[in-house]
Amino acid sequence: MISTISLGHPPPGAHTRLSTSSSPQPSMSSASDSPFTTPSYETNVLHTPETQSEDPLDGRTGSLEIIPKLEETELQLADVKEEPSPEDASISPTEPVRIRRARGRPRIHPPRSPTTLAKQAKARSKTGCTTCRKRKKKCDETKPYCLSCQKNNIHCEGYKPVELWKSGKEKAAEARKRSLDIKFELPPLMEGVENDLDRDLLQHFVSRASAVLSLHGDQSTNPFTKILLPMALQHEGLMHSVLCLSASHMFSVSPSQEYEDRQAYHRGKALQLLHHDLERQKAGEGGVMVYEDSNVAQILLHLLHSICDGNTSGEYRMHMIAAKKIAMSQKSSNPEFQSLFDEFFYYHWIASQITSLDGTEVPMMEDFNLPFKINPETAGLIGISDGLFGFLSKISNLRRRLRARIDEKIEPVMDYEALYSAHAIDTGLRGWVCPYPTGTPRYTISMLYRQATWVYLYRTTKGAHPHPFIKSAVDDGLRYISELPAEGWIQSNVLLPLFLIGCAAFEEEQRVAVNAAFTNLTACTGLGNISHAKEIVDEVWTAMDEGTENWDWEKKCFARGWDFLAT
Repeated sequence: MISTISLGHPPPGAHTRLSTSSSPQPSMSSASDSPFTTPSYETNVLHTPETQSEDPLDGRTGSLEIIPKLEETELQLADVKEEPSPEDASISPTEPVRIRRARGRPRIHPPRSPTTLAKQAKARSKTGCTTCRKRKKKCDETKPYCLSCQKNNIHCEGYKPVELWKSGKEKAAEARKRSLDIKFELPPLMEGVENDLDRDLLQHFVSRASAVLSLHGDQSTNPFTKILLPMALQHEGLMHSVLCLSASHMFSVSPSQEYEDRQAYHRGKALQLLHHDLERQKAGEGGVMVYEDSNVAQILLHLLHSICDGNTSGEYRMHMIAAKKIAMSQKSSNPEFQSLFDEFFYYHWIASQITSLDGTEVPMMEDFNLPFKINPETAGLIGISDGLFGFLSKISNLRRRLRARIDEKIEPVMDYEALYSAHAIDTGLRGWVCPYPTGTPRYTISMLYRQATWVYLYRTTKGAHPHPFIKSAVDDGLRYISELPAEGWIQSNVLLPLFLIGCAAFEEEQRVAVNAAFTNLTACTGLGNISHAKEIVDEVWTAMDEGTENWDWEKKCFARGWDFLAT
């Protein structure tokens, strides 16, 4: 049994717990004035058998344990103890070891606490494959595909490319570069002209290709740039035809796959659009199809394309047939375009009879002129406006008659009708007057055509053997060629007379001059049909030397499977 007794002083022999200050205690009367408070005691009496005393009140006995009661005291600055210095602090196994730095130069790599290293968390790898990173699985980083994905039969997406760290300045420079690389293509200004190469082809057509197809070197008077080009700006199919012709000429001058591919592309587009136009056009009066000028111009350009391309398969013939149908059935409301079409179509129609077995008689007037008039000053080709091609057409008709008599073995080959026709042609040539001023390039090339026409007549009516007459005519023709400008638009009309004169060159010195003229013509115009014409001339020379040659070089072209225009 425990009892509590409050006493002023602890009784003798009692166990006490007392918390007092080390300062001397003042008297009790002055306790309120002192900064310290005198504690009061609480004595707990514990009755035990070992120590018993008789209580005078109730007679109970027990031992006493006196426990002092402590009251709150005010905290004074003197009671705060100083924190022990690091030198005096005890070392705990759970605290980091602080190593006192020695005097002298500091270490480059100071030692680190092993406890600190143990506490550092291991960084997660960022070099794993994309699949493992998505699945949040550990990757063994085997390349090119990790083994973890293969083991789990999962498609491994591989690894992201390593990104090099770049400064902000470098990133800004790259951003500016990307912004400069962004370029929006401008739409084409003209339909059919789709890229830079097409624009180069159009410029080539204006500056050179059109010049080698006519006698007009000046762009302002050239019928291709003056008449056809404005039409092409309004018609996509005609523009594709123009670019096809230009690409063909560029490929002949400087062969490359780029020009060949672009030529094929524009040719396909031009033919596709031409077919579409012809399908939607309706027949005119009498059920005859009426063609628009732009479509007629396309047919003319495709005819000229076979010349630039050097095609020997007779591709030009289908365009020739269509152009012939148009020439016989309709006229354009534009007189300038009609004059251009008549001149170029009839020129190539008559010229095609010189290198081909297939041919029909061209309708001619009694004075060897064609059934239309062209001003010689505005003509783009020699032979049509001045009437010389009328003589060429008559000679071609005479050749067909003689060839038929030879094939059928009819004697004599030169009958009365053939002799009369040859005499009329010869008389007409001798009375022919050149319409151009003497001393001009047009006069010189016109006289060259007259000379070549007479050589054509002689080689048709005479045998295959040298003669002073033919030697003199060939020499005069070669002198005309030598007087022409070596470069320029005038060379565009030289191939046809050069071919006819070359097929009559029996003498070696004449052949040297013919070879030089062919070489210069190729360099000047770049037309693809020149090399084919030269090969036929070489074969004729071989036959001359063997003594087996006759005047029929058309059969040599046919034996090779060639059908081309020597224009």
